[in-house]
Amino acid sequence: MAFESLTEKLQNVFKNLRSKGRLTEADVKTALKEVKMALLEADVSFKVVKQFIKSVQEQAVGQDVMNGLNPGQMVIKIVNDELVRLMVRDNGIALRPASEVTIIMMAGLQGAGKTTTTAKIAGKLKAKGRKPLLAACDVYRPAAIKQLQVNGEKQGVEVFAMGDKNRPVDIAKAALVHAKTNGFNVLILDTAGRLHIDEEMMQELQDIKAAVPVDQTLLVVDAMTGQDAVNVAEMFSNKVGIDGVVLTKLDGDTRGGAALSIRAVSGKPILYVGMGEKLSDLEQFYPDRMASRILGMGDVMSLIEKAQANIDEEKAKAMEQKMKKAQFDFNDYLDSMEQMRNMGGISSILNMLPGVGAKMKGQDLESMVDEKDMARKEAIVLSMTPKERENPDLINPSRKQRIAKGAGVDIAEVNRFIKQFEQSRKMMKQMTGMVGKGGKRGGFKLPF
Repeated sequence: MAFESLTEKLQNVFKNLRSKGRLTEADVKTALKEVKMALLEADVSFKVVKQFIKSVQEQAVGQDVMNGLNPGQMVIKIVNDELVRLMVRDNGIALRPASEVTIIMMAGLQGAGKTTTTAKIAGKLKAKGRKPLLAACDVYRPAAIKQLQVNGEKQGVEVFAMGDKNRPVDIAKAALVHAKTNGFNVLILDTAGRLHIDEEMMQELQDIKAAVPVDQTLLVVDAMTGQDAVNVAEMFSNKVGIDGVVLTKLDGDTRGGAALSIRAVSGKPILYVGMGEKLSDLEQFYPDRMASRILGMGDVMSLIEKAQANIDEEKAKAMEQKMKKAQFDFNDYLDSMEQMRNMGGISSILNMLPGVGAKMKGQDLESMVDEKDMARKEAIVLSMTPKERENPDLINPSRKQRIAKGAGVDIAEVNRFIKQFEQSRKMMKQMTGMVGKGGKRGGFKLPF
């Protein structure tokens, strides 16, 4: 997960600070030296780290902090506030009134996920009531147009394409005419990327900007390239002019240095972060929430928003009633797994909970985030007949043998899973019964 290594190191530093009743100036300097090393190891720009540590130290050795009741906590708050300041963003994509066409140009190097991100942003704008049109202006990369069309179809967004024989500038101009004629109020131009920055690429982007009134230029960069992502952002900003950055593959970058350096180095804010391959895995960037994750304090607000967006309320209420009567079956289990997957999986959910996002200890928590184990359990359920899923009591030893063969697992694993499932059903009924006796009916909530 993003920032995993940095979070662990910072938590160890802060643990030592909290254990001291009073802090000396030497304590703070020692702690900040460790913070500095952790940030550098996370691939944060040296200039950014130097300024960050200087700013934190000036505040942390002040009279109010050193003589405070809980100086350790106050130093942590200063670090948190400085992280937020480092990543400060503006209000996001600025849209024209719905009666006009907002033009967004997507730019970036090949392999950063630009075409997929273009479709992801279109989906987000559509969900907010806009009518976006995607324009396929990448005429160089094989299958780039087809990729945009496939992703556009998945998002329910129209794609304007003129093949790969026309100039990108002409495609952009024709797409704008099409958007105005057909009532689209957002036009997103998916431009060509290159393996490296070159003059031809920059000139093409400048030509498009000269031909159509681009409102915002968004640069898509790969977080896993570390300082290269920061350098790319700085060069695009200087040569073409960008309004914001979309940082992709942040879920696969355990360092996270790019997220902490881009704003300070390029002067441009991060607007969105890609946290997975699915078209729904694009999150709006909030510096305060990201700082909270980095410091191991979780991100409850993002978790709530994910739950609201992905959990079907009617299904959740129906499942709660089933659980109260111990009628929760294997079909409900599959539904709950699907909802959890839509939210990014158990590990993603736990990573947003305060105190859990850092390296987890204890066998129970480790088994909770064993995605392979969950996949095997799902395979067991999918190997059952519809009647067996509806009525687990039907599953006898011979049926278990068949289910084990179908799932490709040992019979002992099937027995263990079904036993756990039955124990869970009994426990759910007991818990809801206890809540009912306490006079708080409806207080038991779905634990998925």
